[in-house]
Amino acid sequence: MNDFLKQWGEAAYTTAGFFWMALWAFALGYLISSMIQIFVTEKRMQKTMGGNETKGVLLGTFFGFISSSCSFAALASTKSLFKKGASFVASIAFLLASTNLVIELGIIISIFLGWQFVVGEYVGGVLLILLSWILIRLINPKKLIENARKNLGEKEDDTDPDSKSWKQKMKSEESWAKVAKQYGMEWKMVWKDVTVGFTIAGIVAAFVPDAWFQTLFIGSGDGNTDFSFLEILEHIIVGPVAAFITFIGSMGNIPLAALLFGKGVSFAGVMAFIFSDLVVFPILRINAKYYGWKMSLFILFLLFTSLVGASLLLHYGFEAFQLLPNPSQVKVQDASYFKLNYTFFLNLAFLAGSGYLLYLGFFKHKDMMHMKEMAPKSKTLERTLKYAALGCYVWLTAGLLIKFFN
Repeated sequence: MNDFLKQWGEAAYTTAGFFWMALWAFALGYLISSMIQIFVTEKRMQKTMGGNETKGVLLGTFFGFISSSCSFAALASTKSLFKKGASFVASIAFLLASTNLVIELGIIISIFLGWQFVVGEYVGGVLLILLSWILIRLINPKKLIENARKNLGEKEDDTDPDSKSWKQKMKSEESWAKVAKQYGMEWKMVWKDVTVGFTIAGIVAAFVPDAWFQTLFIGSGDGNTDFSFLEILEHIIVGPVAAFITFIGSMGNIPLAALLFGKGVSFAGVMAFIFSDLVVFPILRINAKYYGWKMSLFILFLLFTSLVGASLLLHYGFEAFQLLPNPSQVKVQDASYFKLNYTFFLNLAFLAGSGYLLYLGFFKHKDMMHMKEMAPKSKTLERTLKYAALGCYVWLTAGLLIKFFN
């Protein structure tokens, strides 16, 4: 019993440490994302993505890069862009970029996994887009695309009541109040996923033995970094399965990805795990609601195939240049998370900034309306996640009390 209580305390402490390490990065990333979403309107994106295919893909990639990392927000934006004239391949480029190339994800990855994984994330995101583009060109699913547009209905007239330039908006307090509301919405979209994801990572770090990972990921553990092609391929396939089981979004999955790498999973397997947030069932269901089941299954095939190809290319490309990271360099469990260092002062600064934004958007300009379309979520899933997150807070509180007072 004492061993269990000790592990409980360590699990809660590890989770709290993860939160503390990543807090400023979340705040910075969501602030940047919120500013871009307010100052760069979707209407401006739509006007530029429907023409030349190559230009559309490049612009879709760029607009995705500066957008929100939330999968559900990305799905809604992708649907809107596709419905209002963007080509299918440009829309897919936007979807992949907005979930794999965003700034906040790179910051979180750098904290938990190091620079090689940041490079892998961004290079891999570009590879995902290129491979998807090639597959679309080879398969040429014209009929599916036509039916998907029909399923979405006719184009809607889109009027933008706010015709101010981004420079004018940046000088307006009302625009910054909208930024504040969007910032609050970003946190509202991810708090459950991040809470559950970080808590699971802490529990796995404290309770799950290495032998379990060695069984799930063939050839991992015991300091092994020399994997055969079939072992790497197995890791790449099992990674998305693990992401499917722990569907908690890309941001919440990063500590768990670091844990997998620390336990000996290959670089390719970890990257596949990180890339997997668009090949899980809730995303499949939403795409089916938007475009029909045939197109949804095609998108699943497209993204999964691209994911496998990108992960393989990354692994062997990094190996060729001797850039594969060493699992021993990733220290997920650290006895001194709460040191008086740059993390401490950055967290204080961003907590103060977040407090001001909340005051500006939800008190000083509380009557201002700001709505952003979101993909339709399952009420059952959201309710389950909510209760799971609340349960996590109870678990963490009790665990920290055991850690420091037992």
